[in-house]
Amino acid sequence: MSAMILFLAVIAAIIAWWLAGQGLMAKPWLEVGSVGAAGMGDGDAGGSRLPAQKIGLGVFLAVVGALFTLFISAYLMRVSTQDWWTTPVPRLLYLNTGVLFASSLCLHWAAIQAARGQLDGLRTALLAGLATALAFVTGQVFAWRQLVTAGYTLSDDAATSFFYVISGLHGLHILGGMIALARTARLAGRQDAVSPRLRLGVELCAVYWHFMLAIWLVLLALFAGWAGSVVEFCRQLIA
Repeated sequence: MSAMILFLAVIAAIIAWWLAGQGLMAKPWLEVGSVGAAGMGDGDAGGSRLPAQKIGLGVFLAVVGALFTLFISAYLMRVSTQDWWTTPVPRLLYLNTGVLFASSLCLHWAAIQAARGQLDGLRTALLAGLATALAFVTGQVFAWRQLVTAGYTLSDDAATSFFYVISGLHGLHILGGMIALARTARLAGRQDAVSPRLRLGVELCAVYWHFMLAIWLVLLALFAGWAGSVVEFCRQLIA
């Protein structure tokens, strides 16, 4: 329970920090200016509002974070039982982690290129991010096959079932992100310059990718057998 509370607090802090950076925490009624500048008819005032897409992404990430928190909490409670048998972590997962990290870097590079208005660099970064994301998902499938070949099936034991379900859920979120990323790359290929819509799409994809990377790092720590240390560390923080 303490681990779940801590993880929820971390996720909430990350989302609150991102929303604050986007201006959601701003108080326009405290800003100094003329009444006309704050009126509903002012285009600049309306343009400074947080786009609905960013608010929607923040809410979605909060839901995703809560979902993974529930699975992680169940994992931590189950791992302390006597009939728990640890599933070996395929070494390929570490390579996949590096690939996902590279994909996140590509999206960060894409966001920088979009902010600078560099369309050619943006297209390259988006394609690189999409290719590395596909490589990550493919690597996860091969990691699953390695476990199945070694005799670890979905119904073999609780540890193996948790691994397949949680890693599969993460993989589905990556696939969903790839759809949005492919649409953004397609939009970049059709335009002659970086439009505000394209810049926003790239920024949202980058935030999503960084969040999925953070989630995967936590999951890898659990699968690698560091769960006991994580629980003890959380207990020391809460105590």
